Amino acid sequence: MGSHDSINCIITGAGGFIGQALASALLDDPRVSKLTLTDVFEPSLPQSKQENRAHTTCLSADLTSLETCKSLFTPNINLIYILHGIMSGAAEANFDLGLKVNLDSTRQILDFLRQNNSGVKVIYTSSMAVYGPPATPTSKISELNTPVPGSSYGAQKHICEILLDDYSRRGFLDGRICRLPTVTVRPGKPTGAASSWASGLFREPLNGQKCLLPVSRDLEVWICSPRTVVKNLMIAGDIPKGKFPGTRIANLPGITVGVNEMLEALRAVGGDKAVQLVEDHKDEETERIVLSWPTRVDVSRAKSLGYVDDGPLDQTLREYIEDYGGKSENKG
Repeated sequence: MGSHDSINCIITGAGGFIGQALASALLDDPRVSKLTLTDVFEPSLPQSKQENRAHTTCLSADLTSLETCKSLFTPNINLIYILHGIMSGAAEANFDLGLKVNLDSTRQILDFLRQNNSGVKVIYTSSMAVYGPPATPTSKISELNTPVPGSSYGAQKHICEILLDDYSRRGFLDGRICRLPTVTVRPGKPTGAASSWASGLFREPLNGQKCLLPVSRDLEVWICSPRTVVKNLMIAGDIPKGKFPGTRIANLPGITVGVNEMLEALRAVGGDKAVQLVEDHKDEETERIVLSWPTRVDVSRAKSLGYVDDGPLDQTLREYIEDYGGKSENKG
């Protein structure tokens, strides 16, 4: 968007914490004149640091319904964030539901938009789950690596990537495809994602609750803080379409951390008593899915497009405590 363009935006999956944080950031943008937040339940109206005059609508919607899409995606909308979906573990456990929500509803939205709002800007959140296991534990992957998904969730996300990339090539839509790292730390309750433990490892012990660790302590993950993810999703809307190098896909920046490193970071803010609340409870299926995700990523394409790096893990924890009220033994 240009600096003076008025933005009429809709976010699907806006009831989740990334959707809420993104909505709050959009409400702080004076260019946003109208914001629609939708999910399977009516999303909350997020707080905004600025007094924004944007008209905001929060509503529940079944995005698998064509009639619902017709009523939501009106021609005057000029920015769309597609965040909704059935998460990795849940999509593996219920294949038909994952297919319906992650693939069928997304294709229906894209097809409706190309026929009724040609050229509209669509930001799609994908996942590193589109890749299969790296060749070696230290292999660094880039957008040039061929995705071989190790889960149904990853396969569904990759299919949607291909569709939006092709629709953008043909000029039907103006897509931006953001492959997100595992977002850590997520507030609230555990989710159906296979990576849910990566947030629970911090969230539950910092609140005095037990956390069951379903993966090995020598496992590594590619993560990113919520603040950085939201910042990069905002940046995605401002990248000139002529800057994309033939594909709209970008692996967003993150950092590689091991479980043992995460436990030491937890100790630094919560003390020994927090670490003692973490109990090993191996789940082979969860670990299998997580091991199919890359842990080292070349983000040079993302950086060339203007996306920003994430900070260190200790900074992420400080931000979580500041933003969501996690308890810290070392807070002043």
